[in-house]
Amino acid sequence: MTGNPIEVPPWLDAPPAPEYPYEESHDLRHGPELHPALLGLLPFVGVWRGRGGGEYPTIEGFGYAQEVRFSHDGRPFLFYESRAWLLTDDGTPIRPAFRETGFWRAVPRDGQPSDEIEVLLTNPAGIMELYLGRVVDLRVELVTDAVVRTVTAKEVNAAQRLYGIVDGALLYAHEMAAVGQPMSPHLSAKLNRVAG
Repeated sequence: MTGNPIEVPPWLDAPPAPEYPYEESHDLRHGPELHPALLGLLPFVGVWRGRGGGEYPTIEGFGYAQEVRFSHDGRPFLFYESRAWLLTDDGTPIRPAFRETGFWRAVPRDGQPSDEIEVLLTNPAGIMELYLGRVVDLRVELVTDAVVRTVTAKEVNAAQRLYGIVDGALLYAHEMAAVGQPMSPHLSAKLNRVAG
């Protein structure tokens, strides 16, 4: 075998990286300034926790608790994380339930902030969703533009979500068309701000 010796990249033998040096915040009083393109989403930034109910034509109804985090690092998107757990009728936790993460991205128009957003969400059930929507006052309306599924995921064809802040609480409703059913109510909850 002939040729030049293989050059070793400098990072191959570098020491471990330090802790991530950039701050992410769900509290607007600390950390980086919120990107101006996200001003319409400012009221949503924070940590929200509460309870909700789920239903669908193919399943039995259920109750759940949930925590949702909207945080940012100064760039024109919010990081979104949602964790839910099933509850008994008396509120005792049963087990972890649905979880999803993603990004809420501002969509500028002609270089200026607009009320349009793109929301990218993924979950461990093998489903990725791209929502398009608008921010109107304290309300966000989202409709799927695309749904991508792994070969083992359940069939989900479309979804829509409505988020709104009412009397200081975050309320939402989630509908979906899945497993041969038309667009039908699936989840709704009321979450109270616990941080931010």
